Order: sequence, then structure tokens, then C-alpha cells
Amino acid sequence: MDEIVVFITTASKEEAEKIGTALVEQKLAACANILPQITSIFSWKGRTCKETECLIILKSRSSLFEKLSATVKKGHSNEIPEIIALPIVSGSEAYLKWLHENTKPI
Repeated sequence: MDEIVVFITTASKEEAEKIGTALVEQKLAACANILPQITSIFSWKGRTCKETECLIILKSRSSLFEKLSATVKKGHSNEIPEIIALPIVSGSEAYLKWLHENTKPI
């Protein structure tokens, strides 16, 4: 299966909306869900950090991941943005068909 779910964290809701909109308009993702406030605890440059961030959950295809990732990096404020993908192992036939219809052909 080619379908994936991609997680991206951003510093603000505005940044998340800008990135999500660009990816959907470019057909690199069929859908972008934005969770406007999450708390992230992580290590950065030898320190433990705690930040409020937004989370974008995208539905896309693994064949589009490199282009999607490059697009995110251009508009992201973090030095090393979180851009990770997980495979969709199963889904409704109608939803997966919609996902393919709304992303670039391979």
C-alpha cells in the first residue's frame, strides 16, 4: 500500500495552516488536520525543552513523501522540523480512493 499518515509539528497555528494549505493545494496531501495546541517535551542541544506546538496530521502517499518533506522544510521555522510518516495498513476502500484522487498521480 502506498498510503501514509504524516505528522508535522509547527510553532504556531498560522504556520500549520500555511503548510497544510500549501500541501493540499499542491496535491502532495489529500487532507491536513490541525490540532492547534499540544505540549511537546524533547531534547534539543543538550537541554530538555517544553514547548506549546501545533500538530498537522496529513494523509498522503509514500511516493510523494520526498517532495512533501522538501515543501515543508521551505516554509518551516524549525532548524530540524519533525516530518515523519507511518503507513496506512488498512482503510475504507472509498476513503483510500478519495485519497488517491486528491493527490498527484504517481
